[in-house]
Amino acid sequence: MSVRIKVCGVLSADAAAAAADAGADLVGLNFVPSSPRCLSLAVAEEIAERLADTEVERVAVFQDAPWHEIERVTRRIDLERIQFHGSESEEDVELVDYPVIKALRGADREAMEKYPGALLLLDNPTHGGGQGAAWNWSEAAELIAEGWDVILAGGLNPDNVGEALDGLGDLPPWGVDVATGVEGSDHRKDPAKMAAFVKAVRAAEGGGA
Repeated sequence: MSVRIKVCGVLSADAAAAAADAGADLVGLNFVPSSPRCLSLAVAEEIAERLADTEVERVAVFQDAPWHEIERVTRRIDLERIQFHGSESEEDVELVDYPVIKALRGADREAMEKYPGALLLLDNPTHGGGQGAAWNWSEAAELIAEGWDVILAGGLNPDNVGEALDGLGDLPPWGVDVATGVEGSDHRKDPAKMAAFVKAVRAAEGGGA
């Protein structure tokens, strides 16, 4: 199975379409009010509709959101997954009727064991998500070898994602996540950078990194 590629924080339907054209497998729709990538429902609907006839999964991203906010989004937007990027508990995760991605800080085994049913997105241990801060991604290698489904994140870009994957050894992660690393100005996704990121991931899978 190929490493899945998630492009997080698209700001427009055109950007989502460019991510799909580049070869992304998942696109993140950000609903975190403090984020510069936070979407209105109207724009999120446009993005979801543009992706409706593709194989790309639509992922709603929340951070410690109240339940009514999650319901407001899920009633309006066609989604395949929900991502929790805050301090949500295992009980919070189990409340949603969607496959869940749970973001964690680094390769934290104790935290991982709290979410046995979720895909685990491992971000920078000391910085918040969406800041493009790299870390020692190879710390995830042992956990992947044990069978954890992991999405590698935190500071990935077209120039270093091959190195990050190579540092994990023979067993690849379930996926990789990129936001800042494929952006131009104003947090807008750059089609050329997205294409270069996908190319770098596929090259690494083929031993070309």
